[in-house]
Amino acid sequence: MSASRVIIIGATGMIGGLALQHCLDRADVAQVTILSRRPVGISHPRLHEVLHDDFGDYSAVAAELAGHDVALFCLGAYTGVLPDDEFRRVTVDYALAFANALYAASPRAVFCFLSGQGADQSGRSRMAFARYKGEAEKGLLAIGFPRVHLFRPGYIYPVSPRREPNFAYRVMRALWPAVRLIYPNLGIASDALALAMVEAGLSGDEGAPGTVLENRQIRQFARRGR
Repeated sequence: MSASRVIIIGATGMIGGLALQHCLDRADVAQVTILSRRPVGISHPRLHEVLHDDFGDYSAVAAELAGHDVALFCLGAYTGVLPDDEFRRVTVDYALAFANALYAASPRAVFCFLSGQGADQSGRSRMAFARYKGEAEKGLLAIGFPRVHLFRPGYIYPVSPRREPNFAYRVMRALWPAVRLIYPNLGIASDALALAMVEAGLSGDEGAPGTVLENRQIRQFARRGR
């Protein structure tokens, strides 16, 4: 089997950055394209970096989207950090704008989307996060990609130091090493999530866990990739 070409959106973020490293470490990845507003600060012979400012419009970089086998969409925002209209734009509009542009250029690509636990495709949830993630999921499934993996992690434990977005995240990070011993399916480590997205994109098949992947299924893919 020939090596794959992977494209990542959100490579400067926690999960996207880890996914980028996993891709560059794999012999079955021929090239990694990243579309980013700023450089990631990595030099690698298989890394193709494209600086792009407008995640709602990919017409200026349409040619860069052609010939890809796998897409990892890791762009997102924390609940409460952005005004509601901007949060929806990042969560729904940016995801669908990229997916539609990618489908026009690489219609056979496998699409892996970083969603979230509780995503509601019915749109009835009272939580904006759940409604918007569900709306994005529903839109992605309608585009026509041969395979779409929707990752719905619960709490994501950062394996590297970072500035937590709010007090609740600081508390959860401190408690997680103990909590995971009792309730392991409440969350997943950031490196395992990133690895699972890469593994699903590159080798996921009909016999693998289904289109919607919760914490337990995400760990299954991560174990396959180790």
